Amino acid sequence: MTAIHTRESWLLNAVEALRPRFAEVGMPIPEKLHVSVGFGFGAKAESSVILGQCWAKRASDDGVNHIFIAPTVGDTARVLDILIHELIHAADDCQNGHKGAFAEAATRLGLEGKMTATVASLPLAAEMLLLAETLGEYPHGVLSGAVRTRAPKVPVPATPGDGEAGGRISSGPGTQGTRMLKLECPCCGYTVRTTAKWLAVGFPSCPSGTEMIAA
Repeated sequence: MTAIHTRESWLLNAVEALRPRFAEVGMPIPEKLHVSVGFGFGAKAESSVILGQCWAKRASDDGVNHIFIAPTVGDTARVLDILIHELIHAADDCQNGHKGAFAEAATRLGLEGKMTATVASLPLAAEMLLLAETLGEYPHGVLSGAVRTRAPKVPVPATPGDGEAGGRISSGPGTQGTRMLKLECPCCGYTVRTTAKWLAVGFPSCPSGTEMIAA
């Protein structure tokens, strides 16, 4: 593995370390991946609920899967199990959502719980702690309070008194006023509205089984 200088290089080293496990369960990781840190669905859906996201090859000009780990997560072992979840999506190229081949691979790799919001089983968590010792501490500073439902179309100057004491913590807008939040399917465009209460439980899927995202 190469020397680690950035979060991205750390994540790429983690991907290489995880390749043998994926090969064992018949879900080989694509040879090339873009792995970075960022909010779910680019800049449109900044949410503490979205801890990771994978984009299908067909969505990228270079035909490569893009994976993002939320900047609100900093625990090294937790980052690794989120990465495993997203790597399954990449290996499946987002074809099965959180069902079928995805669910089977997730279970075999040691993830458990609701498939849209998996966590590491005790054996996998122990393994990830060992891997974390090999990789070193995740080189990232957690963004605290970075919970937004929509992002600005243009930069918004910070305004004292908007948000926490001392002024705003980002150039983004204030919390969305409406209680009903719009979700859409990134593949077919199917849309629904729901509340933050239910999004905290998990994001729904469209009729074709694809997990929906904030619009």
